[in-house]
Amino acid sequence: MAGVERRALRMAEFAVGDRDQALDLVQDAMMRLAGRYADRPAAQWPPLFHRILQNRIRDWRRRERLRRRLHAWWDGSPGGDPDEAQGDPMDRLPDPRGATPLKEIARAGAIAALEHALRALPPRQQQAFLLRVWEGLGVAQTARALGCSEGSVKTHYARALRTLRSRLEEYRP
Repeated sequence: MAGVERRALRMAEFAVGDRDQALDLVQDAMMRLAGRYADRPAAQWPPLFHRILQNRIRDWRRRERLRRRLHAWWDGSPGGDPDEAQGDPMDRLPDPRGATPLKEIARAGAIAALEHALRALPPRQQQAFLLRVWEGLGVAQTARALGCSEGSVKTHYARALRTLRSRLEEYRP
């Protein structure tokens, strides 16, 4: 791992733009590799490590994207610097999609309801739905990921859709 550490750090630093964050990601990837794959032959470690690191980077980007969206929506914090609270003037322009604060609140409510409905699904239905819709996997890929037949994936996915549609009826346009 010593031979790959510096290159991995540079790769992570390019991906996230912050040396401290990159260092945390590389360290986390190394700890996960050591914790889960220490019994594997050393020749298998580099590809496993890079897969783990790429997953950590993707997770970081998702969290960062969400954090930026929430921060932009919040538009400053109480008691903060008045100049900072003003934010970017471009953020105060009307949304071309017609979004208003009330629409954004309704959208946030719909997202919260979706998250609640997803948590209430049985695990197989939940995973089939998330892999098919959010991850964009096909039926065959989802079946391999879940370790079941393609017919089972279709059944779980259809049941999840039916349940979600009935629970989220009030949020349909």
